[in-house]
Amino acid sequence: MQLIDTGTHPIATDEYRSRCRAALRQHGALVLEQFFSPEMIERSLADAVERESLAFFADSTHNVWLTPPDPSRSEGHSSNRQVVSSKGLIADDQVPTDSPLRNVYGDDAFRAFLCAVLDIDEIHPYADDLSSINVHYAPEGRELGWHFDNSSFAVTMLLQAPVAGGRFEYVPNVRTDPAVHDRIDSILDGSVAVESLAFAPGDLVLFRGHDALHRVTPTEGTTTRVLVVFAYNDRPGVGLSTSALQTFYGRVD
Repeated sequence: MQLIDTGTHPIATDEYRSRCRAALRQHGALVLEQFFSPEMIERSLADAVERESLAFFADSTHNVWLTPPDPSRSEGHSSNRQVVSSKGLIADDQVPTDSPLRNVYGDDAFRAFLCAVLDIDEIHPYADDLSSINVHYAPEGRELGWHFDNSSFAVTMLLQAPVAGGRFEYVPNVRTDPAVHDRIDSILDGSVAVESLAFAPGDLVLFRGHDALHRVTPTEGTTTRVLVVFAYNDRPGVGLSTSALQTFYGRVD
């Protein structure tokens, strides 16, 4: 099975890698349209639909840092303000062993392309058993609350778009702002203009989410939003915190 449309996206060439790297550096986000083959998308979506009943749907709240509340700070501090994440997911250990998603995740050419575009020497899977490949489900009304990513970058692919809603919204350079807590308050209060990122099934999306606060708005309509996260780190031995694992997976192993 062809995984990537290398005719449109010549990922092995220095010129293409350079253009992608420059775009990501400038915007903090990169969308490569129709990156994956239709056959790969069709097979991956069929696998995902079969397993939606296995998804863990979080009905808990969390802060934007994905850390436990800090009792030493006020209730209104960003460490203690709570947002809702209600989308569901299946974890890496629930993805079939013969899934094309695993072929993509481990593909040497794909990994080399990511390293070149992200300007890093190497990439590694997550150290925990749950986080490396995830399939996210957002039926009507489900959402992903505002948060910062643990990793300095995110690699995702939409498998199925909803009828409406499910918008990816973000505000760049929040974590590094000296007034970070005030910025977070303004975003959570809805008084800051946010940017949005549009992408379609089969597009590859790279996003710098460590410093950018971001969310996915509630899905509207009867079509479930289905998204794949290919999670890597630029150093070995990195796993999600116990708090984050419990929040998003409902388990820690």
